[in-house]
Amino acid sequence: MTNLAGRIALVTGGARGLGAAAARALAQAGAKVVITDIGDGSETAAAIGGAYLKHDVTSETEWEAAIAFAKSTYGGLDILVNNAGIHFARPIAMTTLEDFQRMQAVNVDGVFLGLKHGIPAIAERAQQWDGGGAIVNISSVAGLVGTANHIAYNASKGAVRLMTKSAALECAELKLKIRVNSVHPGVIDTQMAASAWAMSSKVRGNDEAAERARAARFHPLGRIGRDTDVANAVLFLASDAAAFMTGSEVVVDGGMTAA
Repeated sequence: MTNLAGRIALVTGGARGLGAAAARALAQAGAKVVITDIGDGSETAAAIGGAYLKHDVTSETEWEAAIAFAKSTYGGLDILVNNAGIHFARPIAMTTLEDFQRMQAVNVDGVFLGLKHGIPAIAERAQQWDGGGAIVNISSVAGLVGTANHIAYNASKGAVRLMTKSAALECAELKLKIRVNSVHPGVIDTQMAASAWAMSSKVRGNDEAAERARAARFHPLGRIGRDTDVANAVLFLASDAAAFMTGSEVVVDGGMTAA
């Protein structure tokens, strides 16, 4: 079993969905976990014996406060999971500049600020761990391949993919002993996905069960992903088991992008 005893983790967007699953997996492995979210994550934090802080990832001052909170609550930071993100599907002609900029603000600026403020904090403690400190950025298969009606989302998740590699190389060059990797989920059964199915069912005139079945067919393994599938990948990358991995893309998509 992965042992993260003594590690301190911060998971953005941790109140529900993939963030909550990642926070739970890290806590079960022994880490002390801070959940941050723009929504109320106090119940999720209590369930895993962690702490919660309201946090808008687009705000630099709130990032400074989040790092300070991790230090004051648990004594530092060893693992950062940049999970907070938003999603919408819209044709280019119907995507306003404000829509596009909002997507980048949360999905791209939020990750950039996490790297900017997380790296110095993690570097303070990284030398004591065999695998060093770890940052895991949640991208998407949409950061690897294009999808119609997803220009804003594709742009944001593609940016996360390459920011991960840039940060990984910089940390290595500076000998900070911090690994930076990205996770690229396929369609995962979360509230965000359920909202997308509800919207697409209206467009296509199908019921939501039909939309779920359609999504499952995208994956050669024949099912929609579970939040634990992604959480297990995050846990691995956060642990010393991935000590020789940095700048890597871990694809958790049931074979979706293999063809």
